[in-house]
Amino acid sequence: MSLVELIAQADERGLAASGLACLDRCVPVLGGDDDVLRPLWARLAEGGDWRGPLAEARSALGAAPGTGTSHEAATLTRRMLDAVPAGPSGAEIREWADGCSVAALQVHRLLDTAPTDGTDAVSTLTSPLVAAELRRQVRILELLANKGAGPAGGLRQALDVSMEGRRVLRAVVSRRSRVRL
Repeated sequence: MSLVELIAQADERGLAASGLACLDRCVPVLGGDDDVLRPLWARLAEGGDWRGPLAEARSALGAAPGTGTSHEAATLTRRMLDAVPAGPSGAEIREWADGCSVAALQVHRLLDTAPTDGTDAVSTLTSPLVAAELRRQVRILELLANKGAGPAGGLRQALDVSMEGRRVLRAVVSRRSRVRL
């Protein structure tokens, strides 16, 4: 199934987790640590209100500079964070999750320094970093759609996939900052 189809079929909880996972993987461009969004994941798993943890994450990431990465990538990530709905449900969650998906792919495209086989849009979309992000987004939505995944509904596995992607992007950000020195 395609990413677009998976997003269209996802329930509110799946959409909230998908958007949060996209944001989580892009946190390194804002200089955030690995646990800055952990309270939001916990609230999503518990089904509680996430306004408090969201305000804390915005505050923690608001003070962080782009740390030598593309200003445009940092701006896209900040917009994802600023657009997080007040709660993990409601009509705006679908629009936010869809926007996060697109923004995360764009952040990865901006940071991907690997050569592609051309300059057209198709080759840009298939660069290694972008292709890996696309696979992660699909995998997370598939995990969240698996209703037999137990009480956490695939959230733990989705978080694991997201952490892997965050480590990759953190390495890319680190490499880019060393090259600029």
